[in-house]
Amino acid sequence: MTGPEIERLIQLLARLPGLGPRSARRAALHLIKKKQELLMPLADAMGVAVEKVRVCSNCGNVDTCDPCTICADMRRDPTILVVVEDVSDLWALERASATNGYYHVLGGTLSPLDGIGPEDLSIAKLVERAAAPDITEIIIAVNATVDGQTTAHYITDQLQEFGVAITRLAHGVPVGGELDYLDEGTLTAAMRSRTKF
Repeated sequence: MTGPEIERLIQLLARLPGLGPRSARRAALHLIKKKQELLMPLADAMGVAVEKVRVCSNCGNVDTCDPCTICADMRRDPTILVVVEDVSDLWALERASATNGYYHVLGGTLSPLDGIGPEDLSIAKLVERAAAPDITEIIIAVNATVDGQTTAHYITDQLQEFGVAITRLAHGVPVGGELDYLDEGTLTAAMRSRTKF
């Protein structure tokens, strides 16, 4: 139906999260129709990203400088280190202005079934950073999945010797959530994590 160049574009778009073959076809067609307004600027932006974007050697964030903008920000609280699974989690916390601490990106979670062990994540670098004398609290902000909780427990064990406060994000009823629509696990976690009113 189409030339190999268009097929390659569709196949590459289909590899993106949230896009299957049909969505990729629609996106490719839209990009081609809007060649001047979308496709060419997108190609330019991707070229610049390939050339300039790098991973921060300190925290694992992605930025155009190393150390990243967050690590270089001296206004942040040097006593707090927030541990996240992925850069997208870091960005979500930053969008919410949820913390003024520094971050550490693990690069995933422990998953024995998928063959992902501690050596595949940046846990050794986290332990090294946790040994810094100014760190007083490490917030483990991983997802509330089985792999996320396994990773949190493993990290907690690795950091026990440093005598820093290790906390985690609260789990439970989301803001604006209705109890009738929540699953049993969320309701149970909310009951266990209840606080004074």
